[in-house]
Amino acid sequence: MTVSTGLAGLSLDAMASVSYGPEAIVLVLATAGGVGLGMTLPVTIAIAALLAVLVASYRQVIATFPDGGGAYAVAKRHLGHRTSLVAAASLIVDYVLNVAVSIAAGVAALTSAFPALHGYTVWICTAILVGVTALNLLGIRESARAFMIPTIMFVAGIFAVIIGGLVRSEPASVTTGTAAVSDIHTVGVLLLLKAFSSGCAALTGVEAIANAVPSFDAPKVKRAQRAEVALGALLGVMLIGLAVLIEKFELRPIEGTTVLSQLTEAALGHGIGYYIVQFATVVLLALAANTSYGGLPTLTRILADDNCLPHRFAVSSPRQVYRYGVLTLGVTAGVLLIAARGNMNVLVPLFAIGVFVGFTIAQTGMVRHWWQTRAQGWRWRIALNGFGALLTFVAAIVTTAMKFTAGAWLIVLVLPVLVFGMERIRSAYTRIGGRRGNGAIPDQPQATGTAIVVPISEVSELSREALSAAMSIGKDIVAVHVCLPGESAKAFAKAWEAWHPEVRLVLLEDSDATVGGPVARYVRENFPGRRKVVVIAEIDPPTGWDRVLPSHRSDELERELRRMTDTVVCHLRVQVV
Repeated sequence: MTVSTGLAGLSLDAMASVSYGPEAIVLVLATAGGVGLGMTLPVTIAIAALLAVLVASYRQVIATFPDGGGAYAVAKRHLGHRTSLVAAASLIVDYVLNVAVSIAAGVAALTSAFPALHGYTVWICTAILVGVTALNLLGIRESARAFMIPTIMFVAGIFAVIIGGLVRSEPASVTTGTAAVSDIHTVGVLLLLKAFSSGCAALTGVEAIANAVPSFDAPKVKRAQRAEVALGALLGVMLIGLAVLIEKFELRPIEGTTVLSQLTEAALGHGIGYYIVQFATVVLLALAANTSYGGLPTLTRILADDNCLPHRFAVSSPRQVYRYGVLTLGVTAGVLLIAARGNMNVLVPLFAIGVFVGFTIAQTGMVRHWWQTRAQGWRWRIALNGFGALLTFVAAIVTTAMKFTAGAWLIVLVLPVLVFGMERIRSAYTRIGGRRGNGAIPDQPQATGTAIVVPISEVSELSREALSAAMSIGKDIVAVHVCLPGESAKAFAKAWEAWHPEVRLVLLEDSDATVGGPVARYVRENFPGRRKVVVIAEIDPPTGWDRVLPSHRSDELERELRRMTDTVVCHLRVQVV
């Protein structure tokens, strides 16, 4: 990627935050009336200053970790395994929330332009989520070049709103409606801190470029650093520009209409320009949600390779899709959207905490890196990364405290639960690795006597296939039949004798209303010191609803047998023509 395509492909999360970051600030400050809304610009400038520090810090991360990886890579190298899991957990939370918030914000922009759709918010959110998830399961991947058009349209639209609003002396059109908040607070430090913590949701996605340095054309580091600076400049100008217009037009949050929609209408009127900006916002937010489907499955694959998640997360489909990561992301985001009823203002407070945890870990790891390497300019680099770590740590504490009762408690609970779960999985894989003797040369394999057991349900073509397969494996073969309630053992023995196969038959009494239990007990109690092979023949029905027709007794039998370490289970699937 070049700088421009890198911006289009990797900055969608950050660009999209322009649609909900300023609104999060206004929703808090509006509770103090016009005086509170007059603090929108100072709060936004404080957020822009934090953005500048983060951009400068992540330029150092890019230079130090040209292979990418972001907070997880930094923590894994410099802060230890457990801290890297905290970083990974924060990234997982961010990816999930990015999908939920982006879709909710996109639908909010849509319902602002077409109020008749407001009653269908949850259904529209769910439909978009299902569609994006399904497309990613099919392996559809848009290139960064394909992202450029909607990104350019969105950025151009936001700048048109800012320029159009600045040149107007009064709004071109005023949005009417019910106020979303009432005047109940006075302006104070706590209110400003709460507004700051809410607006910090606009900083999401700043780290994305540092995570994907290898995707840039040579010289990779320089291009990635330029893209990071360009992202910070664009995002900062858009945030400050919109804040200026909010104060100029004295906008208040209105139920069912986004602040960006009000600004667009005030600057451009309710004409074609308004609908172009709203449409570009919807499209960009949908694409921003889609970026998580590329990021989270890749992260879960890395964690699975590191034995921190089940290994199935590292298995890709024939279309090169990590389907378990995609499905997990889709289901989790769906739960959040339904629980929040598609309201982005319910989800945004949850967003910034995980972001700042990742920021703090990355900057702290960089401080340790510079202290250990003592490279040229290490003192000012430590000062920069240390100052960034301090700011983001304070922001994380403030955001958690201010938003704790508004849902932040959920993130405080989820992060340690994720870390604990990944630790348990890693411990389990360590035990499994020890049992497998990883890293050691095993003893020479030795042949042992083998007994072949064939469960038989009836004298049929299926039984003939099973016994034929068993005879191909060895000579010591035993056919076992479980006599179920109401079945005549004598009748089955008579049918067996009439068929007269050259295989010994053992009849087992049904003692627990199952087939698996009696067969497993027979295999366990006989053939001591020998390897047991159990051949299970079953019908493989055609695709479709026919698959629900078989009794699936074989599954019941396999569940019992797989607990026995000296038993091999062979499945013989007989096709139905």
